[in-house]
Amino acid sequence: MTLASERQELILAAVRERGTVRLADLVARLGVTAVTVRRDVTILADRGLVQRVHGGVTQPHRAQPPEQRALTASSPFGRPPGQALVGMVVPTVEFYWPPVIQGAQSAVAAAGGRLALRGSAYDAAEDRRQVSALLDRGARTLLIAPTTTGEAGLDLLRWLGGLTVPVLLVERLPPPSLPTLPLDAVTTAHSLGAGLAVRHLVTLGHHRIAFITARFSPTTKSLLEGWRETVASLGLPGSEDLEFDVPAYGSPGWADAYDAVLRRCQDAGVTALFVHSDREAIGLTERARDRGLTVPDDLAVVSYDDEVAAASDPPLTAVRPPKHRLGSVAAEMALARMADPAERPVHRVQLWPTLVVRASCGGAGTASAPADW
Repeated sequence: MTLASERQELILAAVRERGTVRLADLVARLGVTAVTVRRDVTILADRGLVQRVHGGVTQPHRAQPPEQRALTASSPFGRPPGQALVGMVVPTVEFYWPPVIQGAQSAVAAAGGRLALRGSAYDAAEDRRQVSALLDRGARTLLIAPTTTGEAGLDLLRWLGGLTVPVLLVERLPPPSLPTLPLDAVTTAHSLGAGLAVRHLVTLGHHRIAFITARFSPTTKSLLEGWRETVASLGLPGSEDLEFDVPAYGSPGWADAYDAVLRRCQDAGVTALFVHSDREAIGLTERARDRGLTVPDDLAVVSYDDEVAAASDPPLTAVRPPKHRLGSVAAEMALARMADPAERPVHRVQLWPTLVVRASCGGAGTASAPADW
């Protein structure tokens, strides 16, 4: 029985020799099961050494010859983008996503097309079901924020990469284990946004800055990474003692939990909070005030999202991700890919958030001794 490494070398040799090889031919040639061949092909494709096609395997990222481009131009992809049905799958239609959806819808409508939206639930199987439903409806390109974690997430990404319609990832990137997955993507530099918040607080004299979140999402993960990287690069105190997770503002027991976090921040000498997101920042500001603290004199607060930060009392300094623009850029990129699927290189676009300075940070922090809470 051949070893996996030997089988994979034989597969690569067959692809080099013939360009495209059917899976059935590989099964017969190698004398193993179809499951084994598919597993070997998956490993090679994940490494970027081959590219899977329907029923077979080919060389990766081959440019189409002129005759094939002519066939592509006569296919549905060659029609004007204005005739397109654009499918969109997002993990929820609440919280972060409504402005993103609105941006995508505006761009698709401006091109004369129609956006068909489906909500998922941070579940790879549900993502796949919703995508399949959109394809059945005739979607000619897809915007999706898929689950990317775990083996189910990897399988979903592999499947998306093998679809015959263009797929664009929104606020998601393939993980390092899929380094050559040829999917376009547009994301927000959330980690940079965390750095903007920390650096602004440092310029005001704050040196002990806590990170507080109420939910764990891909955005939260990036913000935490950005907070940690920035704190470390600036030589600030940073540890798990300054990272807190709280219940959502207004949920049962939220006030006691927020009070407990504020007490722990006091014990740690914290003078500034970076909070994801606005609602929780408003709740912490409210509880701080009830504890006799003044924002920003005793405690500076920066939130991430800027959905309702301006309505806080006092108005919150906030980092604003470009949600509407993100959606419109994603739709524009998907339509461009649909119009030119063969020659357009893979695009990975990242948009920067902006810092909106308001009253919750004041003009100076506590540069020396911690505030006496």
